[in-house]
Amino acid sequence: MGQVIKRAILTAFNAASYTASVLILEATSCELTNVPIAFHVDGTSTLINGSLCAVLFFDESNYSDAVILAIYSTGSSVPTPPPGRITCINGYRQVNGDTINAGTTTTYTLTGGASGVPAGALGVLFKTIYSSPTVNAYMQLAPHGASDISAYISLGNTTLASTTINSNGCLPLDSLGRIDVKANVGNCTFTLYTYGYVI
Repeated sequence: MGQVIKRAILTAFNAASYTASVLILEATSCELTNVPIAFHVDGTSTLINGSLCAVLFFDESNYSDAVILAIYSTGSSVPTPPPGRITCINGYRQVNGDTINAGTTTTYTLTGGASGVPAGALGVLFKTIYSSPTVNAYMQLAPHGASDISAYISLGNTTLASTTINSNGCLPLDSLGRIDVKANVGNCTFTLYTYGYVI
């Protein structure tokens, strides 16, 4: 017999073996178990029970010789990526040369607008540039309202007066997309770009 692709409904997914159980649409009383899933199918977000799938049978008469090629939406539900997905976007200058005085904390909102960072983002990929006329000045970045700002990003210390420091990293946001930035030891001139986000 020849190869054939049939539509099915996903009924169960086993992440350990990367196999699934499916009901063939042409014969919904026929449930196949332990059907392998093609490795390009993302098991972290797309494998929702009730999703439709395409099953390739290498031999139409042998239902145990099959693989799930694709998972797709039923129209009523779409996959929800789990937390931790990184999306790269065009670099966007969020802060442009702001002066933050020593000992002062300033709050910035990084989501929305033309930034490309959507509301609900858990964090951002960022690049910073800062300078200070004061030796040993440094900056701290954290989600807005963090109980301990020193537990997050520290930039510096400037070893010479008026030195410029470049850095980048991944910074969590609060639930409203905000961060706190604090200058320490001396006043700092601060610029921040975002080029990605975590959702």
